[in-house]
Amino acid sequence: MPILADAIQDAGCDNDTVLNHCRDDKQVHVRGCWVVDLLLGKM
Repeated sequence: MPILADAIQDAGCDNDTVLNHCRDDKQVHVRGCWVVDLLLGKM
């Protein structure tokens, strides 16, 4: 997920909530992760 944060930041994302969520190693990133769903347009 930290790599995803770098990629979306490079693409222009400046939303700290999204970037911090992806970079937080204490988060559990499983199917249904709100950031992934947001990127895929499922929200």
